[in-house]
Amino acid sequence: MHRKLDDLARTARFIEEAGFDGCTAAEVGHDPFLPLLVGIEHTTRLTFCPNVAVAFPRSPFVTAQIAWDLQQFSAGRFHLGLGSQVKANNVRRYSTAWPGPPGPRMREYILCLRAILQSFNADKPTFFEGEHYQFTMLQPMFNPYVHHGPSEHPHIPIYIAAVNPYMARLAGELADGIRPPGWVTAKYFKQVLLPAIESGCKSAGRTLADIDLVGGGVTLTGKDAAEIEAKKKTMREFIAFFGSTRSYHGVFAVHGWEDLGLRLHQMSLEGNHWEKMGELITDDMIEEFAIVATYDELVPKLKAQWDGLCTTLSLPYHLPVPQEQLQSMVAELQGRTV
Repeated sequence: MHRKLDDLARTARFIEEAGFDGCTAAEVGHDPFLPLLVGIEHTTRLTFCPNVAVAFPRSPFVTAQIAWDLQQFSAGRFHLGLGSQVKANNVRRYSTAWPGPPGPRMREYILCLRAILQSFNADKPTFFEGEHYQFTMLQPMFNPYVHHGPSEHPHIPIYIAAVNPYMARLAGELADGIRPPGWVTAKYFKQVLLPAIESGCKSAGRTLADIDLVGGGVTLTGKDAAEIEAKKKTMREFIAFFGSTRSYHGVFAVHGWEDLGLRLHQMSLEGNHWEKMGELITDDMIEEFAIVATYDELVPKLKAQWDGLCTTLSLPYHLPVPQEQLQSMVAELQGRTV
């Protein structure tokens, strides 16, 4: 995220010129939608997606309005990425109520959101009434259809961030794609998330071919082994930070590290021990959570670890390599030549 509009525009053009298919903006310290609008204005081909917007602090109608406008401004190049976040962040950071488990609420959220989006493209609203969300009023003044008529781009692909099986099943059942957090390992994706996604697809009469599976993990990369080694401390603390959250301990458990997750959580409750917590993360753990590679090795290692699991792979755009090398890396990842 940049602080100047010119920087955002320049970055979006750079990403498009490098050959990427799309780019995202994270909700980390900043709003995830605003930078996408600038990117949309200054590109012609890229897709844009918040990765991800935290759903519950925003009502379905608020999210629908933002998504609808970005989809129209981009002429169909907007994807909506949503995540639930954990209870502590919703209640204590976003000042949002937490009335019950996130999975059933996310199901209703998406159903309500879809009803609103459908209503934005029709002269008669499609209402929704659930336990957690209701959409039962849309006066003509507030309906985009009344002002602009039918949209040429009414469908907005919805992606869900999923760590646990419930959300993965929900993605398979209702969503157009799934965006697990970057620190979800390939082993966890294959053994836990993929079967749950497939189960959700089957329950809705769909197959895995109907859903975009986004993966690729995080990267620990540099020009040589020495530069990679120098970055490991930061990566250890990054992994420990997520490992301290109980909702994410399933990833640790698949690798036999559940006790470590519990220890990290306890240390997080005792105070600001992030550096000490990072010291508990071994090199073997880093190899599971991240693609550890030099710039020249990055794409082959990324493909080796994630090919066959995902339909869309992530690659950092801000690698400090010449633009021609980045273009070649993107092309290699896409299976083409430049």
